[in-house]
Amino acid sequence: MAKLTIKDLMEAGVHFGHQTKRWNPKMKDYVFGEKNGIYIIDLTKTMRQIAEASNFLQKTVMNGGNILFVGTKRQSQEVVKEAAIKTGMFHVTERWLGGTLTNNATIQKSVTKMLESDVLIANPDTSGLKKKELSSLNRDTLKQHKNLDGIVKMKKLPAALVVVDICKEEIAVREAMKLKIPVVAIVDTNADIDQVEYPIVANDDAVRSIKVIVDVLAESISYANEIYQRSAGERQAAEAAENAARQAEQKDAPQQKRPPRRGGQGGQRRDGGGQRRDGGAPHAGGPRKAAAPKAAEKKAAAPAAAAAPAKEGEVKDAAAPAAAAPAPAAEKPAKVEKPKAAKKPEAKKEKAAEKKAE
Repeated sequence: MAKLTIKDLMEAGVHFGHQTKRWNPKMKDYVFGEKNGIYIIDLTKTMRQIAEASNFLQKTVMNGGNILFVGTKRQSQEVVKEAAIKTGMFHVTERWLGGTLTNNATIQKSVTKMLESDVLIANPDTSGLKKKELSSLNRDTLKQHKNLDGIVKMKKLPAALVVVDICKEEIAVREAMKLKIPVVAIVDTNADIDQVEYPIVANDDAVRSIKVIVDVLAESISYANEIYQRSAGERQAAEAAENAARQAEQKDAPQQKRPPRRGGQGGQRRDGGGQRRDGGAPHAGGPRKAAAPKAAEKKAAAPAAAAAPAKEGEVKDAAAPAAAAPAPAAEKPAKVEKPKAAKKPEAKKEKAAEKKAE
């Protein structure tokens, strides 16, 4: 943390609080006194709170976490934006969009749409949009840039928030509380200090007061970020060296031979006669019979069963229908024509004589 004294805080007006009629009773322990109707803040406690907040932010960044700066009031916009750019963190300085934390998926869709609109505006000839449509799209995109430019690269939720004036950024603080994201905030005498994990009781209306505190926090974040980047680079280099050494060992190591199969040296197969294919001794039990497949056995058994002789009972049963069936008619022998004997002429004469006598 940069060297900061109570004198520096007094010169920046950090010790001025709000009017006595606008105070929050929970801030009683942090009020040093009252002057001209204004509460005076105890700067010794403020110094201790700044140190605690700086240590917390350093630990968060060194563990790889990101910080989101929030300050939408006019006095804090430029200070917060400069601190965020200096540390390489995210910021919201124009307007806090509801759901920036609790509905981050929708915010990411809006960011994607904004980037797509930028491409269309940059290439009007290929976009296929008319002049009026491009003008309307350009106007909407400018509004989106105001609200989203500080969180375009924020792909995941931040690890902590740095807020200026929790009364003004009430929605942001509530979303952080709901998601259990720790908040470091500048709290004035009119605010509820219980809403913040790391409060810094100070004047949140003066530009110089805000700048003194935010610059100290930003310097702590920058220092922690440098350490993290250096350690991350060393870690990546060590991993790359280990991978290269492992690959070199794999190339140099001889290829291991596959172990032999079970049941014999080298898993040599035997032919049907028990002889090894490599000319070894035959099997002790003689030639092995090749096992026929079950399907072939069933096919071979079917015709064998049909050709097998039937039993006695089966013969009798088969003979009965054979007897009942009519026997086929025997074929008639072909007729042989006998030669006709020639009629005797005497017999003809006798018949003629008998007819005449009658």
